[in-house]
Amino acid sequence: MSNPITSYMGVHADALPLREQRMKLIASNLANADTPGYQAQDIDFNAALGAARLQREGAAAAHGLATTSERHLSDAIAPGHLPFQFARPASQPSLDGNTVAPDAERAAYGRAALEYRASLSFLESKVRTLLTAITGQ
Repeated sequence: MSNPITSYMGVHADALPLREQRMKLIASNLANADTPGYQAQDIDFNAALGAARLQREGAAAAHGLATTSERHLSDAIAPGHLPFQFARPASQPSLDGNTVAPDAERAAYGRAALEYRASLSFLESKVRTLLTAITGQ
């Protein structure tokens, strides 16, 4: 059974931690732009969000999916562990094997920051609505 508060917050309650982790990953890519052999990383945001929502809604138990390890589905949004992480292919080959394209990474970071702020704004408005309902003002 899902928590009423997280149900009220909607998809943004699941998306916000994933957006934060994606921004950290992109920042790491930018920090390693000059590291020879570094492979640019990203996450499959939609797959990670789907797994987080599946976990939150308890669909594994509802559909009778067997979990043989405590790590099944539970690590979808755990800090420091990104099961949907992948090495992003290089847009332009480099002689040192580094696949980071700094301009593309900066653009991706800007978009990720905008998406993070949008989710945060939505959650803030939901909390304000709850506070208004509680206080009556």
